[in-house]
Amino acid sequence: MFEKKEKLYEGKSKIVYASDDPSVNILYYKDDATAFNAKKKGTIHNKGVYNNKIASAIFEMLEAKGVKTHFVKCLSEREMAVKKLEIIPVEVVVRNIVAGSLSKRLGIEEGVELPEPLLEFFYKSDPLDDPMIAEQHILLFKWATADEIAILKREAFRVNQILKQYFKDRGIDLVDYKLEFGRYQGQVLLGDEITPDGCRLWDSQTKEKLDKDRFRRDLGKIEEAYQRVYATVCGGAM
Repeated sequence: MFEKKEKLYEGKSKIVYASDDPSVNILYYKDDATAFNAKKKGTIHNKGVYNNKIASAIFEMLEAKGVKTHFVKCLSEREMAVKKLEIIPVEVVVRNIVAGSLSKRLGIEEGVELPEPLLEFFYKSDPLDDPMIAEQHILLFKWATADEIAILKREAFRVNQILKQYFKDRGIDLVDYKLEFGRYQGQVLLGDEITPDGCRLWDSQTKEKLDKDRFRRDLGKIEEAYQRVYATVCGGAM
């Protein structure tokens, strides 16, 4: 068991604490909900509990399939222990179906299935609204090396192959999602979280949205959507 120490950082959806192990941090998942880079704010009841359990289960599944992640252990309903990463300031977005900003940028109707996964990079900066960037930006500004970029791309496509099938087997379409990576003892590991906060998930039959788009777009039944994903991934109800 890890002992929680001082608060290191508070973000939009999580609080990061130090632990008694200098190589391990503790993440506390909040119920706070934000959209459009915190321009819209609210609360989703029990979101922190759902996301902690969903992320823990998915990280454990990915680890079992050979994907190296920052996950160490689920500690409680809202807390998990993770390896302390030096975060690479690049968000990797993988898209399987047209939705969200891709639809707006290109004028393509939401729901169009892509012939192959599309990978995009965004600079991780809330003040700048996470602008889209190219590989050359990453290299020129030394956010990551060429070898690290190759790892980000390889692991993102690998995770996509695993997750897409994982959710398909459970009646859910993995539309798109965000991944973050960091450095740890000479390795590049998958970090952050994989939850309905950072993934677009649709019911395979009805195309009902089961993610934070319900909050972004004022669709209602937000808690029910998170609970559905939780029950699907973790096999239980709360």
